[in-house]
Amino acid sequence: MLGLSAKDTRFLLIVVFLTLATPFLLQPFPETSSLAQFNAGYPDLMQKFAIFGIFAIGFNILFGLTGYLSFGHAAFLGVGSYTVVWMYKLLGYNVLPGLVLAIIISALFALVIGFISLRRSGIYFSILTLAFAQMSYNLAYSVLTPITNGETGLQVYLNDPQILMGENSPTSPHLFGIVMRDSTQIQMGDWLFTMNNGYYFCAVIAIIAFYISLRIFRSPFGMMLRAIKTNQTRMNYTGLNSRPYTLAAFVISGMYAGLAGGLLAAMDPLAGAERMQWTASGEVVLMTILGGAGTLMGPVLGAGFIKYCENIFSKINDGVLHGWFAFMPDGIEDLIVAMIHPFVGKGWHLTLGILFMLVVIFLPGGLVEGGQRVARLFRRNKKAGPGDKDPEHHPKQAPHVAE
Repeated sequence: MLGLSAKDTRFLLIVVFLTLATPFLLQPFPETSSLAQFNAGYPDLMQKFAIFGIFAIGFNILFGLTGYLSFGHAAFLGVGSYTVVWMYKLLGYNVLPGLVLAIIISALFALVIGFISLRRSGIYFSILTLAFAQMSYNLAYSVLTPITNGETGLQVYLNDPQILMGENSPTSPHLFGIVMRDSTQIQMGDWLFTMNNGYYFCAVIAIIAFYISLRIFRSPFGMMLRAIKTNQTRMNYTGLNSRPYTLAAFVISGMYAGLAGGLLAAMDPLAGAERMQWTASGEVVLMTILGGAGTLMGPVLGAGFIKYCENIFSKINDGVLHGWFAFMPDGIEDLIVAMIHPFVGKGWHLTLGILFMLVVIFLPGGLVEGGQRVARLFRRNKKAGPGDKDPEHHPKQAPHVAE
Protein backbone atom coordinates (compact mmCIF):
# COMPACT_ATOMS: atom_id res chain seq x y z
CA MET A 1 0.00 0.00 0.00
CA LEU A 2 1.26 3.49 -0.92
CA GLY A 3 4.48 2.01 -2.30
CA LEU A 4 5.38 0.28 0.98
CA SER A 5 6.11 -3.35 1.75
CA ALA A 6 3.63 -5.36 3.79
CA LYS A 7 5.75 -4.95 6.93
CA ASP A 8 6.07 -1.17 6.50
CA THR A 9 2.37 -0.90 5.73
CA ARG A 10 1.49 -2.58 9.02
CA PHE A 11 3.96 -0.31 10.79
CA LEU A 12 2.41 2.79 9.21
CA LEU A 13 -1.12 1.67 10.14
CA ILE A 14 -0.03 1.19 13.76
CA VAL A 15 1.46 4.69 13.78
CA VAL A 16 -1.76 6.11 12.31
CA PHE A 17 -3.87 4.39 14.95
CA LEU A 18 -1.67 5.52 17.84
CA THR A 19 -1.59 9.09 16.54
CA LEU A 20 -5.34 9.40 16.07
CA ALA A 21 -6.08 7.69 19.40
CA THR A 22 -3.67 9.90 21.34
CA PRO A 23 -6.43 11.87 23.18
CA PHE A 24 -7.58 8.58 24.72
CA LEU A 25 -4.18 6.97 25.26
CA LEU A 26 -2.77 10.00 27.10
CA GLN A 27 -5.68 10.19 29.53
CA PRO A 28 -5.28 6.95 31.50
CA PHE A 29 -6.34 8.27 34.91
CA PRO A 30 -9.81 9.55 35.85
CA GLU A 31 -10.20 13.25 36.62
CA THR A 32 -11.00 12.50 40.26
CA SER A 33 -7.78 10.50 40.78
CA SER A 34 -4.72 12.01 42.43
CA LEU A 35 -2.74 10.57 39.51
CA ALA A 36 -4.63 12.77 37.04
CA GLN A 37 -1.60 15.05 37.32
CA PHE A 38 0.16 12.65 34.91
CA ASN A 39 -2.55 12.82 32.25
CA ALA A 40 -1.31 14.48 29.06
CA GLY A 41 -4.46 14.47 26.97
CA TYR A 42 -5.00 18.23 26.81
CA PRO A 43 -4.74 20.18 23.53
CA ASP A 44 -1.62 22.26 24.12
CA LEU A 45 0.57 19.29 25.05
CA MET A 46 -0.82 16.98 22.37
CA GLN A 47 -0.12 19.64 19.74
CA LYS A 48 3.48 19.89 20.97
CA PHE A 49 3.85 16.11 20.68
CA ALA A 50 2.83 16.23 17.02
CA ILE A 51 4.72 19.42 16.09
CA PHE A 52 8.02 18.56 17.73
CA GLY A 53 7.65 15.02 16.43
CA ILE A 54 7.70 16.53 12.91
CA PHE A 55 10.70 18.66 13.88
CA ALA A 56 12.61 15.61 15.16
CA ILE A 57 11.65 13.43 12.16
CA GLY A 58 13.15 16.01 9.82
CA PHE A 59 16.29 16.38 11.90
CA ASN A 60 16.69 12.60 11.91
CA ILE A 61 16.83 12.56 8.10
CA LEU A 62 19.98 14.66 8.31
CA PHE A 63 21.61 13.41 11.50
CA GLY A 64 20.31 9.85 11.67
CA LEU A 65 20.95 8.97 8.02
CA THR A 66 23.99 11.06 7.03
CA GLY A 67 25.64 11.56 10.43
CA TYR A 68 25.85 15.35 10.02
CA LEU A 69 25.10 16.95 13.39
CA SER A 70 23.48 20.36 12.98
CA PHE A 71 23.14 22.80 15.86
CA GLY A 72 21.28 25.35 13.75
CA HIS A 73 17.90 23.84 12.97
CA ALA A 74 16.15 26.31 15.25
CA ALA A 75 16.76 28.94 12.55
CA PHE A 76 14.35 27.13 10.22
CA LEU A 77 11.87 26.70 13.06
CA GLY A 78 11.82 30.48 13.55
CA VAL A 79 11.63 31.21 9.82
CA GLY A 80 8.55 29.00 9.54
CA SER A 81 6.84 30.77 12.44
CA TYR A 82 7.55 34.26 11.12
CA THR A 83 6.32 33.31 7.65
CA VAL A 84 2.97 32.02 8.88
CA VAL A 85 2.34 35.08 11.09
CA TRP A 86 3.14 37.38 8.16
CA MET A 87 0.55 35.51 6.08
CA TYR A 88 -1.95 36.16 8.87
CA LYS A 89 -1.13 39.86 8.75
CA LEU A 90 -1.30 40.15 4.96
CA LEU A 91 -3.99 37.66 3.91
CA GLY A 92 -5.99 36.30 6.84
CA TYR A 93 -6.05 33.60 9.48
CA ASN A 94 -6.30 30.61 7.12
CA VAL A 95 -3.26 28.50 8.02
CA LEU A 96 -2.80 26.78 4.66
CA PRO A 97 -1.13 29.60 2.64
CA GLY A 98 1.26 30.33 5.48
CA LEU A 99 2.28 26.69 5.91
CA VAL A 100 2.96 26.25 2.19
CA LEU A 101 5.05 29.41 2.10
CA ALA A 102 6.85 28.42 5.34
CA ILE A 103 8.03 25.19 3.71
CA ILE A 104 9.23 27.05 0.60
CA ILE A 105 11.03 29.84 2.50
CA SER A 106 12.65 27.34 4.87
CA ALA A 107 13.84 25.28 1.90
CA LEU A 108 15.50 28.34 0.32
CA PHE A 109 17.00 29.36 3.65
CA ALA A 110 18.33 25.81 4.20
CA LEU A 111 19.73 25.72 0.67
CA VAL A 112 21.89 28.78 1.34
CA ILE A 113 23.05 27.69 4.79
CA GLY A 114 23.62 24.10 3.68
CA PHE A 115 25.58 25.11 0.58
CA ILE A 116 28.06 26.97 2.80
CA SER A 117 28.10 24.70 5.86
CA LEU A 118 28.47 21.43 3.97
CA ARG A 119 31.85 22.52 2.67
CA ARG A 120 33.04 21.22 6.03
CA SER A 121 32.16 18.11 8.00
CA GLY A 122 32.32 16.91 11.57
CA ILE A 123 32.59 19.46 14.34
CA TYR A 124 33.32 22.25 11.84
CA PHE A 125 29.96 21.67 10.17
CA SER A 126 28.22 21.73 13.56
CA ILE A 127 29.90 25.00 14.53
CA LEU A 128 29.00 26.61 11.20
CA THR A 129 25.32 25.71 11.58
CA LEU A 130 25.36 26.99 15.16
CA ALA A 131 26.90 30.26 13.97
CA PHE A 132 24.21 30.69 11.30
CA ALA A 133 21.47 30.00 13.85
CA GLN A 134 22.87 32.54 16.30
CA MET A 135 23.21 35.12 13.52
CA SER A 136 19.58 34.48 12.59
CA TYR A 137 18.55 34.89 16.22
CA ASN A 138 20.38 38.21 16.58
CA LEU A 139 19.01 39.47 13.28
CA ALA A 140 15.47 38.63 14.36
CA TYR A 141 15.96 40.00 17.88
CA SER A 142 17.62 43.35 17.24
CA VAL A 143 18.36 44.07 13.56
CA LEU A 144 15.34 43.12 11.44
CA THR A 145 12.84 44.56 13.89
CA PRO A 146 10.59 46.02 11.15
CA ILE A 147 10.07 42.43 9.95
CA THR A 148 10.24 40.47 13.22
CA ASN A 149 9.11 43.09 15.77
CA GLY A 150 12.22 42.36 17.83
CA GLU A 151 11.97 41.08 21.37
CA THR A 152 8.20 41.74 21.53
CA GLY A 153 7.51 39.15 18.86
CA LEU A 154 5.50 39.26 15.67
CA GLN A 155 1.74 39.20 16.09
CA VAL A 156 -1.43 40.27 14.29
CA TYR A 157 -2.95 43.73 14.88
CA LEU A 158 -6.32 45.20 13.97
CA ASN A 159 -4.81 47.60 11.42
CA ASP A 160 -3.09 44.81 9.42
CA PRO A 161 -4.28 44.45 5.78
CA GLN A 162 -5.68 40.87 5.96
CA ILE A 163 -7.04 41.29 2.45
CA LEU A 164 -8.77 37.88 2.43
CA MET A 165 -10.60 38.37 5.72
CA GLY A 166 -14.36 38.42 5.30
CA GLU A 167 -16.96 39.69 7.72
CA ASN A 168 -17.78 36.22 8.99
CA SER A 169 -14.21 34.85 8.91
CA PRO A 170 -12.84 33.45 12.18
CA THR A 171 -10.54 35.80 14.06
CA SER A 172 -8.06 33.06 15.02
CA PRO A 173 -6.10 30.46 13.02
CA HIS A 174 -8.37 28.15 11.05
CA LEU A 175 -8.48 25.85 8.03
CA PHE A 176 -11.34 26.96 5.78
CA GLY A 177 -13.49 27.75 8.80
CA ILE A 178 -12.34 24.91 11.07
CA VAL A 179 -10.91 26.83 14.03
CA MET A 180 -7.74 25.31 15.47
CA ARG A 181 -8.48 26.12 19.11
CA ASP A 182 -11.99 24.63 19.12
CA SER A 183 -12.46 21.33 20.95
CA THR A 184 -15.12 18.72 21.63
CA GLN A 185 -15.16 17.03 25.03
CA ILE A 186 -16.37 13.46 25.56
CA GLN A 187 -17.35 12.37 29.08
CA MET A 188 -17.00 8.65 29.85
CA GLY A 189 -17.57 8.02 33.52
CA ASP A 190 -14.82 9.80 35.44
CA TRP A 191 -12.76 10.28 32.27
CA LEU A 192 -12.91 13.44 30.19
CA PHE A 193 -11.41 13.25 26.70
CA THR A 194 -10.71 16.37 24.65
CA MET A 195 -10.85 16.15 20.84
CA ASN A 196 -9.12 19.29 19.61
CA ASN A 197 -9.23 20.51 16.00
CA GLY A 198 -5.69 21.84 16.16
CA TYR A 199 -4.28 18.56 17.40
CA TYR A 200 -5.92 16.50 14.67
CA PHE A 201 -4.76 18.98 12.03
CA CYS A 202 -1.18 18.61 13.33
CA ALA A 203 -1.64 14.84 13.66
CA VAL A 204 -2.66 14.39 10.02
CA ILE A 205 0.33 16.44 8.89
CA ALA A 206 2.58 14.43 11.23
CA ILE A 207 1.33 11.17 9.69
CA ILE A 208 2.08 12.49 6.19
CA ALA A 209 5.52 13.67 7.33
CA PHE A 210 6.21 10.26 8.87
CA TYR A 211 5.11 8.49 5.68
CA ILE A 212 7.46 10.65 3.58
CA SER A 213 10.35 9.92 5.95
CA LEU A 214 9.53 6.20 5.73
CA ARG A 215 9.72 6.37 1.94
CA ILE A 216 13.04 8.24 2.17
CA PHE A 217 14.46 5.63 4.54
CA ARG A 218 13.52 2.80 2.17
CA SER A 219 14.55 4.57 -1.06
CA PRO A 220 17.86 4.40 -2.97
CA PHE A 221 18.38 8.00 -1.86
CA GLY A 222 18.12 6.89 1.76
CA MET A 223 20.57 4.06 1.12
CA MET A 224 22.99 6.60 -0.34
CA LEU A 225 22.68 8.74 2.79
CA ARG A 226 23.45 5.69 4.94
CA ALA A 227 26.51 4.99 2.81
CA ILE A 228 27.67 8.57 3.39
CA LYS A 229 27.32 8.08 7.13
CA THR A 230 29.19 4.78 7.02
CA ASN A 231 32.21 5.95 5.02
CA GLN A 232 31.97 9.16 3.02
CA THR A 233 35.69 9.13 2.15
CA ARG A 234 35.43 5.73 0.49
CA MET A 235 32.45 6.94 -1.53
CA ASN A 236 34.42 9.95 -2.73
CA TYR A 237 37.29 7.66 -3.77
CA THR A 238 34.90 5.76 -6.04
CA GLY A 239 34.27 9.00 -7.94
CA LEU A 240 30.80 9.63 -6.51
CA ASN A 241 30.12 13.21 -5.45
CA SER A 242 28.30 13.00 -2.12
CA ARG A 243 27.68 16.72 -1.65
CA PRO A 244 24.40 16.88 -3.67
CA TYR A 245 22.99 14.08 -1.49
CA THR A 246 23.97 15.74 1.78
CA LEU A 247 22.67 19.10 0.56
CA ALA A 248 19.35 17.50 -0.42
CA ALA A 249 19.10 15.89 3.02
CA PHE A 250 19.88 19.24 4.66
CA VAL A 251 17.19 21.04 2.64
CA ILE A 252 14.57 18.35 3.33
CA SER A 253 15.41 18.50 7.02
CA GLY A 254 15.09 22.30 6.96
CA MET A 255 11.68 22.01 5.29
CA TYR A 256 10.48 19.74 8.10
CA ALA A 257 11.74 22.27 10.65
CA GLY A 258 10.04 25.14 8.82
CA LEU A 259 6.78 23.17 8.74
CA ALA A 260 7.05 22.57 12.50
CA GLY A 261 7.66 26.26 13.11
CA GLY A 262 4.69 27.14 10.94
CA LEU A 263 2.48 24.75 12.91
CA LEU A 264 3.57 26.40 16.16
CA ALA A 265 2.27 29.70 14.73
CA ALA A 266 -0.82 27.92 13.41
CA MET A 267 -1.69 26.90 16.96
CA ASP A 268 -0.69 30.24 18.53
CA PRO A 269 -0.50 33.28 16.19
CA LEU A 270 2.73 34.64 17.64
CA ALA A 271 6.35 34.34 16.48
CA GLY A 272 9.34 35.30 18.59
CA ALA A 273 13.11 35.23 18.22
CA GLU A 274 13.42 32.79 21.14
CA ARG A 275 12.48 29.96 18.75
CA MET A 276 15.83 30.55 17.00
CA GLN A 277 17.98 30.24 20.12
CA TRP A 278 20.66 27.56 20.32
CA THR A 279 18.72 25.86 23.12
CA ALA A 280 15.93 25.01 20.65
CA SER A 281 18.50 23.42 18.34
CA GLY A 282 19.98 21.48 21.25
CA GLU A 283 16.53 20.27 22.24
CA VAL A 284 15.90 18.55 18.91
CA VAL A 285 19.34 16.91 19.16
CA LEU A 286 18.36 15.51 22.57
CA MET A 287 15.01 14.32 21.21
CA THR A 288 16.66 12.39 18.39
CA ILE A 289 19.43 10.83 20.47
CA LEU A 290 17.10 9.99 23.36
CA GLY A 291 14.60 8.25 21.08
CA GLY A 292 17.14 6.59 18.82
CA ALA A 293 18.99 8.32 15.99
CA GLY A 294 18.63 6.65 12.62
CA THR A 295 15.38 4.87 13.55
CA LEU A 296 11.94 5.76 12.27
CA MET A 297 10.03 6.04 15.54
CA GLY A 298 12.91 7.09 17.78
CA PRO A 299 12.74 10.87 17.18
CA VAL A 300 8.98 10.88 17.75
CA LEU A 301 9.36 8.99 21.04
CA GLY A 302 12.16 11.30 22.12
CA ALA A 303 10.12 14.40 21.31
CA GLY A 304 7.13 13.07 23.24
CA PHE A 305 9.29 12.08 26.21
CA ILE A 306 10.96 15.47 26.54
CA LYS A 307 7.76 17.47 26.06
CA TYR A 308 5.98 15.25 28.57
CA CYS A 309 8.68 15.87 31.19
CA GLU A 310 8.65 19.59 30.43
CA ASN A 311 4.91 19.98 30.81
CA ILE A 312 4.04 17.37 33.47
CA PHE A 313 6.98 17.23 35.87
CA SER A 314 7.40 21.02 35.79
CA LYS A 315 3.86 21.43 37.17
CA ILE A 316 4.42 19.20 40.20
CA ASN A 317 5.00 21.67 43.04
CA ASP A 318 5.22 21.26 46.81
CA GLY A 319 1.45 21.54 47.18
CA VAL A 320 0.92 18.57 44.87
CA LEU A 321 3.59 16.56 46.69
CA HIS A 322 2.07 17.27 50.09
CA GLY A 323 -1.30 16.15 48.72
CA TRP A 324 0.18 12.84 47.59
CA PHE A 325 1.91 12.06 50.91
CA ALA A 326 -0.64 13.61 53.29
CA PHE A 327 -1.45 10.14 54.72
CA MET A 328 2.03 9.91 56.25
CA PRO A 329 3.16 11.40 59.57
CA ASP A 330 4.14 15.05 59.27
CA GLY A 331 7.88 14.51 59.76
CA ILE A 332 8.13 11.71 57.18
CA GLU A 333 5.89 13.65 54.77
CA ASP A 334 8.11 16.72 54.94
CA LEU A 335 11.24 14.60 54.49
CA ILE A 336 9.91 12.85 51.39
CA VAL A 337 8.71 16.14 49.89
CA ALA A 338 12.13 17.70 50.56
CA MET A 339 13.84 14.76 48.81
CA ILE A 340 11.62 14.89 45.72
CA HIS A 341 11.44 18.68 45.49
CA PRO A 342 14.75 19.19 43.56
CA PHE A 343 13.59 16.83 40.79
CA VAL A 344 10.21 18.39 39.95
CA GLY A 345 8.79 21.84 39.40
CA LYS A 346 11.58 24.20 38.39
CA GLY A 347 14.05 21.34 38.80
CA TRP A 348 12.52 19.10 36.12
CA HIS A 349 15.66 19.62 34.01
CA LEU A 350 17.58 17.63 36.62
CA THR A 351 15.21 14.68 36.23
CA LEU A 352 15.49 14.90 32.44
CA GLY A 353 19.28 15.04 32.66
CA ILE A 354 19.44 11.95 34.85
CA LEU A 355 17.09 10.02 32.57
CA PHE A 356 19.08 11.11 29.52
CA MET A 357 22.34 9.88 31.11
CA LEU A 358 20.75 6.54 31.99
CA VAL A 359 19.48 6.07 28.44
CA VAL A 360 22.83 6.98 26.89
CA ILE A 361 24.75 4.67 29.25
CA PHE A 362 22.47 1.64 29.25
CA LEU A 363 20.56 2.11 25.96
CA PRO A 364 22.96 3.63 23.40
CA GLY A 365 20.31 3.06 20.73
CA GLY A 366 17.77 5.16 22.64
CA LEU A 367 14.26 4.30 23.71
CA VAL A 368 13.77 2.24 20.56
CA GLU A 369 16.56 -0.09 21.65
CA GLY A 370 14.85 -0.46 25.02
CA GLY A 371 11.62 -1.47 23.30
CA GLN A 372 13.49 -3.95 21.12
CA ARG A 373 15.13 -5.55 24.16
CA VAL A 374 11.77 -5.95 25.87
CA ALA A 375 10.27 -7.45 22.69
CA ARG A 376 13.16 -9.94 22.38
CA LEU A 377 12.72 -10.91 26.02
CA PHE A 378 9.02 -11.66 25.50
CA ARG A 379 9.75 -13.66 22.36
CA ARG A 380 12.41 -15.67 24.17
CA ASN A 381 10.02 -16.44 27.04
CA LYS A 382 7.30 -17.39 24.60
CA LYS A 383 9.56 -19.84 22.78
CA ALA A 384 10.78 -21.39 26.04
CA GLY A 385 7.29 -22.08 27.43
CA PRO A 386 6.57 -23.82 30.74
CA GLY A 387 5.79 -27.10 28.97
CA ASP A 388 9.18 -27.31 27.32
CA LYS A 389 11.51 -29.95 28.69
CA ASP A 390 15.12 -29.42 29.58
CA PRO A 391 17.29 -29.82 26.49
CA GLU A 392 19.51 -32.19 28.47
CA HIS A 393 16.74 -34.81 28.34
CA HIS A 394 16.92 -34.77 24.55
CA PRO A 395 20.55 -35.49 23.72
CA LYS A 396 21.40 -35.21 20.09
CA GLN A 397 21.90 -38.58 18.48
CA ALA A 398 25.06 -39.20 16.59
CA PRO A 399 24.50 -39.14 12.84
CA HIS A 400 24.28 -42.57 11.20
CA VAL A 401 27.38 -43.35 9.20
CA ALA A 402 27.14 -45.99 6.54
CA GLU A 403 29.65 -48.74 6.93
